[in-house]
Amino acid sequence: QVQLVESGGGLVQAGGSLRLSCAPSGRSFSDSVMAWFRQPPGKERDLVGAISWSGNSTFYPDSVKGRFTISRDNTKNMMWLDIHSPKPEDTAVYYCAADCSGNYYRRCVYWGQGTHVTVSS
Repeated sequence: QVQLVESGGGLVQAGGSLRLSCAPSGRSFSDSVMAWFRQPPGKERDLVGAISWSGNSTFYPDSVKGRFTISRDNTKNMMWLDIHSPKPEDTAVYYCAADCSGNYYRRCVYWGQGTHVTVSS
């Protein structure tokens, strides 16, 4: 059974830093485009970063560019999202996803259950 498990969420102060982890299991995703999405309270789920299978290419929407860094290590079958200087508006449930394609990588085959991030001011 394929699973994506996120961890690292919680309460963080604005201006700090936060690392979210995504641990896939059930198969290797070394050939898969993977991504992070977030869903703020009462809003739609949106992409915050995508990474190619090799890790050599990344994409960020303008809303987070320069503050979010997505990375992966295929030898460990892991993916991460670093949030630098988080802001209260970064408060959301963060999801990792795999086998992603399409416009803004919205079409993903596998999704995690999400991890809550709350940024206090």
